[in-house]
Amino acid sequence: MLTKLVSAAILAVALTTGVPAAASTFVAWEVAGVDWNDVLNARAWPSSSSAVRAGYPNGTRLQMTGRCMNGVDLKRIARWSAIAQQRAVRATWCQIWHDPQRNGNWQEGWVYGKFIRPARF
Repeated sequence: MLTKLVSAAILAVALTTGVPAAASTFVAWEVAGVDWNDVLNARAWPSSSSAVRAGYPNGTRLQMTGRCMNGVDLKRIARWSAIAQQRAVRATWCQIWHDPQRNGNWQEGWVYGKFIRPARF
C-alpha cells in the first residue's frame, strides 16, 4: 500500500511540474538543413511513411532520448566532433521526446538524422 501511495505521489508531481517523465532525455541537438520554407517532420515511427506528429523549423532544440536506429547511440558519440556526430546519424532515424500540442502530453517521436546536428550553444 505504501509503495502505491509513493508511486502515486511521484506521478502527481511529474504531471503537475510540466517536466517530461523520461529522465534520460537531453537537449543537445537541433534542427538544421531544412529548406527555409519547410519543417522537419517528427513522426510516430522511424519511417517516412509514418504519421507526422509535429513539424520543427531550423534552429529548434530537440530533446533526444539518445536512441537512433542502426545501432547509433547519441550518448556514446557525444564526445566526437560535431561533423563526426552528424555523419553518424546522417542516414538513420533518431528518437525524440516532445510535446507536439504543447499541452503536457509528452510522447516519443522520430526525426531523420540528415536534418539534425549537435546544438550550437
